Amino acid sequence: MRRSARLLLYLGTAAIVLGLGKLHAAEVATRPYDYTGSFRFAWSVAYVTFLCGAAYGLGLPDLARNWRTALGTSAAASGSAAVLVSLAQLVLGSALLPRFVVFGSAVLVVPWYVACAALSSGGRLRQEGRDRVVLVANPEEATALQADLGRSPEQPARLVAALVPGNATVTPAGRRPLVEAVVPVNATVLVLSREAQSDESIVHQAAELHEGGVRVRTLSLFYEEWLGKLPLSELERMALMFDIGELHRARYGRMKRTADVAVAVPGLAVLLAATALVVVGNVLGNRGPLLFEQRRVGRFGRPFTIYKFRTMRPGDGSGTWTSPDDPRITPFGGVLRRLHVDEIPQVINLLRGDLSLVGPRPEQVHYVEELSEKIPFYGLRHLVRPGLTGWAQVKYDYGASHLDAMEKLQYEFYYLRHQDLALDARIVGRTIRSVIGLGGR
Repeated sequence: MRRSARLLLYLGTAAIVLGLGKLHAAEVATRPYDYTGSFRFAWSVAYVTFLCGAAYGLGLPDLARNWRTALGTSAAASGSAAVLVSLAQLVLGSALLPRFVVFGSAVLVVPWYVACAALSSGGRLRQEGRDRVVLVANPEEATALQADLGRSPEQPARLVAALVPGNATVTPAGRRPLVEAVVPVNATVLVLSREAQSDESIVHQAAELHEGGVRVRTLSLFYEEWLGKLPLSELERMALMFDIGELHRARYGRMKRTADVAVAVPGLAVLLAATALVVVGNVLGNRGPLLFEQRRVGRFGRPFTIYKFRTMRPGDGSGTWTSPDDPRITPFGGVLRRLHVDEIPQVINLLRGDLSLVGPRPEQVHYVEELSEKIPFYGLRHLVRPGLTGWAQVKYDYGASHLDAMEKLQYEFYYLRHQDLALDARIVGRTIRSVIGLGGR
């Protein structure tokens, strides 16, 4: 339902803009003209792109939780796209699109976006009601799963019951505790931990439930499908059991590198323009070196120097984990961070091949040494190029501790296991949404 809502939002936007354009050409204009054969048709398509991009960037239709949020977000998306095309017309000194089309579309898409948001929200609630989960695992795994389902799952679900494996086995009197736990709560998904899978009586009950229409998943498969990560308890075992795109599929590796260069080359022009602005800002409120340079661990564990615009006081940029409200950050540096401008110099690393557009976050050398000692198979993440953005960055909030590093590793292993161009594009799209919405880093 949520996918249908997104598709309807985009198709509806196109229908509204192109429909008004056709109506203007045939009925409203002083002199009727051939709409599809005019330059205005191409600009109408561009306007559709602006509207859809603004809607996606502000979280429509997925992230609007109520009608008030949906209404405000829809108005902001339509207004920003209208302002953008109006500014383009002002700069070019030409009426690219009639005001009838620009402002008429801006008004009509708002109720359409609200309707699509309501459809998406209804689908999410129905899915949460439909995916009712019973878990057979130890209490620690149940607590972790409950917390993960409350964050940002790929597929919403609700944990309705949890049993430890010892209480789910068939009793000498013939009672089947697992069946008795699943049926009364109308569970639709049964999840088994590794310990539960090793118990034949639990597996037999799971088979019976499966025949009755209940989906059965291992804990690792449920985490992958519903949460987009690998569970902590499975990391060590699963680390050896999947191919990695950059290592095992040569064509993917070449296409990924080509995409990196295609982004980095025009990014140099953006860097040049941003540098001029940052130099002025530094003189006014962030005196010190322009760039912040730091050693990070790259592909195959090779260190490299990463470049950013400096956001902290000189000499305070390393040694401890950085927090979102770190007192070392200068006021102007805080602005650079919120707008993500401090990341722009990394296009140099992207062009040099130190970084990829998408990949695991590059960490400092001494953190990698610490984490490699504490987390099994941590070094596996260094078999690919680190990224400007990544699955862990879009799925998990800002991390500033070893526990956060452990949490993010579960998402990074998911990325390594599923690495392909489609997932890369999905991550880039979510990153753009976060940046436009001024979300987390």
